[in-house]
Amino acid sequence: MLLGRPATQSSREESEERLLVEAAQANPSKFLELYERNFERVYAFVARRVRDRDVAEDLTSEVFHKALVHLPGFDWRGVPFSAWLIRIAGNLVHDHWKRTAREVVEQPPEVGSGRDPEQIEHLARVFRMVSNLPPDQRRVIELRFAEGKSIREIAHDLGRSEGAIKQLQFRGLESLRMQLSEKHGKA
Repeated sequence: MLLGRPATQSSREESEERLLVEAAQANPSKFLELYERNFERVYAFVARRVRDRDVAEDLTSEVFHKALVHLPGFDWRGVPFSAWLIRIAGNLVHDHWKRTAREVVEQPPEVGSGRDPEQIEHLARVFRMVSNLPPDQRRVIELRFAEGKSIREIAHDLGRSEGAIKQLQFRGLESLRMQLSEKHGKA
């Protein structure tokens, strides 16, 4: 059993997200905040799988369009809203590769559409843990692993030394490791 601020902050963010979803279900103009909170994550997911900026932008746009259209039917089950968006994105990427497979002989990259619900929930927990990191660590982890940037690129983007970026990455990953081991009862 975990006690302390991280669990409280996580449950606070979960209830805040739930309120945002309910507000958007009642009034679609409230969807903007959900869009802004999740755009980077969804775009990074799609971009890593299609490797074409224009296609990634189109598919990301389609993800949010489908989410908005189907939002009234969304049931809150305690899993982050972003997991639902990623599932939509995975399906759209899969459909994109099926369409283009007829035109191109290349094999599509794995899209993760075969993931089981437990794996999706685990990834959602990791996303929540990343969002609870201090801002500098969170940004470095997102740039490094979601966007696939190198240490040098991140250092340039953030105006920091490569050593500082490596240290932030190390601390962020160490914090995530500790949180995951606590969740699984390991010390």
